[in-house]
Amino acid sequence: MAQLVTRLDNELLSQVDSLVVEGVVANRSEAVRLGLKTLVDLHHRRWTGQQIAQAYRRQPQTDPELAGLDESTRALIEEEPW
Repeated sequence: MAQLVTRLDNELLSQVDSLVVEGVVANRSEAVRLGLKTLVDLHHRRWTGQQIAQAYRRQPQTDPELAGLDESTRALIEEEPW
């Protein structure tokens, strides 16, 4: 496993240490790994969303497609037991 050396300001380090004490993460390394995984996942989700939005701008849905979605949505809502 590769190592990453970084510097943190004292306040952030204190907050990370508090997470360790509270049992949110096992140690500082796990906190850093979790933070980086979260950052990468967030970036990927935003990028995917932008790609989907660009695709709809290039080829917008037609009125019949949108009407079909409305009908499907109404049917799903009517099936709910509320």
